[in-house]
Amino acid sequence: MEKQNLTEISTRLGESYLAWGRISKLDGVPRPRRTEVYQLVDKLFEIVYPGFWGRPAISKGDTPRITTENLAIAAEMLTKLVVQAQSFCPTPPQGTKYSSPGRVVADFMERLPDIREMLLSDVISALKGDPAVYETDSIIYCYPTTIAVTTQRLAHELFRLGVPLLPRAMSEYAHSRTGIDIHPGATIGKGFFIDHGTGVVIGETTTIGDNCKLYQGVTLGAASFPHGQDGLIIRGHKRHPTLEDNVIVYSNASVLGNITVGRGATIHGSVFLTQSVPPGCTVSSTPVELKMKNKCMAIGRGFIPEFEI
Repeated sequence: MEKQNLTEISTRLGESYLAWGRISKLDGVPRPRRTEVYQLVDKLFEIVYPGFWGRPAISKGDTPRITTENLAIAAEMLTKLVVQAQSFCPTPPQGTKYSSPGRVVADFMERLPDIREMLLSDVISALKGDPAVYETDSIIYCYPTTIAVTTQRLAHELFRLGVPLLPRAMSEYAHSRTGIDIHPGATIGKGFFIDHGTGVVIGETTTIGDNCKLYQGVTLGAASFPHGQDGLIIRGHKRHPTLEDNVIVYSNASVLGNITVGRGATIHGSVFLTQSVPPGCTVSSTPVELKMKNKCMAIGRGFIPEFEI
């Protein structure tokens, strides 16, 4: 292209940068780098799952030293990212104010032992709920539910502390790696297991009790959004489901809106649910109609075509 053409395009782009401020950030404030957010997540995984992430081998005798080193590195990384996130998004949600980065980091670090206890319950739940696994090592090392749920539990603490940008960036990192989309605002009890996991969506105001299990393709979403007189969505309302303890939701079910699925209920696959369910109930859809074509005939457990000779 000719230099003149490039100059003209540059001028038009520059005008759009100034005119469309929502998709331009020209105040000179450095943003948190996505790669550094991802590095923080990996470092936190090394802390909560020592021996599975990070260093290839750790002995019990080295644990105190290595853990202290990792905590210091993670604290430094998080402090930098919180400072940048608060500067990049200088206006906190209405009615709130940002805590100091030091206070945020201290509160977050103090929560790590409790988060690890929750993660242990998640791993044990996976072991109990999946007949295809015989030990916990592969659950931690291989399963997408471990990446997605662990990241969400870490991100949820930062979300709870009012940190902008970082919690969602962390959750979307896990989403891109696993196909499991869990908003950092969702509240999830202990012993949570997502079997297979691909395509699972869990919305911001979802509440999940203890020992719940989801299968692939499940959506815990919103049915509708309230709008104000200005036509804009009213935020901050409970719009996603609540699952009480010991609920199972099978594959491709959609559970939508501010409804409650009672303790011990089971939602069968492909159900579209927009009303509350009493405790202990089973919800299923109308069975599909099976039609035989091409002169098929049933033999044993399968169907083979009947050919003319």
